[in-house]
Amino acid sequence: MGCSFNPELIEKMADVIATESRAVGINQLFSPQVDLARELRFGRVEECFSEDPYLAGEMGYRYVKGLQAGGVSAMVKHYVEQGINTGPVHGGERELRSLYLPPFKRAIIDGGATSIMSSYNSYDGVPVVSDSYLLTDILREEWGYKYYVISDAGGTARLAQAFYVCPLEDDECITLEMGGGYWSFEIIPELVKAGKLDEKVVDTAVSRVLRSKFEMGLFEKPFTGVADDKIWDYVNTKAHKKVARQLDAESIVLLENHENILPLKKDANVAVIGPMAHGYVNYGDYVIHTAMTRGVTPYDGIKAASKGKVTFTQGCERWSTDESGFKEAVAAAEAADVAVVVVGTWTRDQNELWGGLNATTGEHIDASNLNLIGAMPKLVKAIIETGKPTVVVYSSGKPITEPWISEEASALIQQFYQSQEGGHALADILYGDVNPSGKLSVSFPYDVGTTPIYYDHLNSARAWPNPGKIYENGTLKFGSNYVLENPEALYTFGYGLSYSKFDFSKISVSKKNVTATDTVTVSVDVSNKSKRDGSEVVQLYVKDMLASVDVARYQLKGFKKVAVKAGKTQTVKIDLKVEDWGLWNRKMKYVVEPGDFTVFIGNSSENFKGNVTVTVS
Repeated sequence: MGCSFNPELIEKMADVIATESRAVGINQLFSPQVDLARELRFGRVEECFSEDPYLAGEMGYRYVKGLQAGGVSAMVKHYVEQGINTGPVHGGERELRSLYLPPFKRAIIDGGATSIMSSYNSYDGVPVVSDSYLLTDILREEWGYKYYVISDAGGTARLAQAFYVCPLEDDECITLEMGGGYWSFEIIPELVKAGKLDEKVVDTAVSRVLRSKFEMGLFEKPFTGVADDKIWDYVNTKAHKKVARQLDAESIVLLENHENILPLKKDANVAVIGPMAHGYVNYGDYVIHTAMTRGVTPYDGIKAASKGKVTFTQGCERWSTDESGFKEAVAAAEAADVAVVVVGTWTRDQNELWGGLNATTGEHIDASNLNLIGAMPKLVKAIIETGKPTVVVYSSGKPITEPWISEEASALIQQFYQSQEGGHALADILYGDVNPSGKLSVSFPYDVGTTPIYYDHLNSARAWPNPGKIYENGTLKFGSNYVLENPEALYTFGYGLSYSKFDFSKISVSKKNVTATDTVTVSVDVSNKSKRDGSEVVQLYVKDMLASVDVARYQLKGFKKVAVKAGKTQTVKIDLKVEDWGLWNRKMKYVVEPGDFTVFIGNSSENFKGNVTVTVS
């Protein structure tokens, strides 16, 4: 969803989710998640909107607005800094306030969320579930949050069972306990009776839960469901499927398109190959396993859209190194005009994971590398070596590091875990019924060893780049930083190709001399120089040219997706609040420092079409 760069569509999706939830009597969901995908080995990268706090905040904000306008309480999670699930966080307060807190504040306070889930981890040695600085001082006293905070499953019990910490004086951090096999709340009456817990603390917790219920209207209408024979008037409707298909298509990112092999001709004979191409739908985690057989697979979508012959061959299993299916897959590719190979990662629902079945992403499924596993890379190689045009599709929950595929495949597509209409959405992109407009919401490294790779690293974080490389023939080129690998991103944040060519011109800013309370408007003309209608994402990055502390080299501060007809030009205007350009200074005060700020305008975090300078006094 993050790759759509379309917050308005996220809000529309959330409204659809709310409609379906209310129809079956559900009035609260554990969404959205605004954790940042900064550590790509983290199993729950698939649940994150982005590595970038601004994009994550805008998406989370719209998600909350859509859910709650539809009468369903949003629960923003996981407050705060969850990035390795239960692993400790070692960042300082400046990093906390500059990076991790802003998307939560945007979703919780600006969005008006009526509940929050705390994170499992500790921050600077203090378990977040009992951190009064985070949960009381910042959340309630600074931000003015008045609703309840719930622990993650088993989070309160972890105080004793994982953190081994002593009883704490501040009892008002967590309002509600989620179960997950532990029921710590059952001892509350005993604690009150023994004088170890003030009954006023219990009253405060109860009042916060009741306030959320009052806000959502649950006392006036406690059950929101419809009659059983009316459910399908609200659930899985044609209109809702249309939204899913549109969001999925807008989130697909075209990474490579060598010699413009895409879009495919409708009458081409296609060999669809790979373990993620058919047989089950490659959804994200927390999707019950029985749903994996319901939905549109890549093969289903391609077959429905094609006027030619379409075949499916699995080639290999997901986990196995068995290559016995290669012969059939190679024969299928040789008999076709083009091969579409779908490989990637997979996850499972919690019942399956706790039962011991394997997965490569999901909660508590962290990884040591970002490569394709098992026989999948060899399968891709075998199909490419047939000489037939080969389109590789990554169906995954995180970036995949196989730079050789980027070079050798005819085209490369990233489809993060799909919706129920994902097969149709993929076919829409492959055949050109939809012009790709997705942009990466997370950067792709060349190798796991070059992480972290997020674009908004501190100014001090990169020395002189002189990348090394290991060539396929075994030749070594030694470099600096990472001696045998490129320290830059393979695909950077905000990157994504289109079937159209866009030019940017007439870049201007409404004011060049401003104060911290001003808003400036950046204007740019976007021209579609192709014969195909398309959409482009205009991205604005702001750089503080001289700061009192080490800050990010530049940061996304505004964006807009704009549809431009073939041969036409659209003027795009984006407002930027100067107050958002501030930093946390050495006294840990938020200030917008006087001086020059450069606003870069482009279509990715590395491809700038121009810039303007604004001076703050």
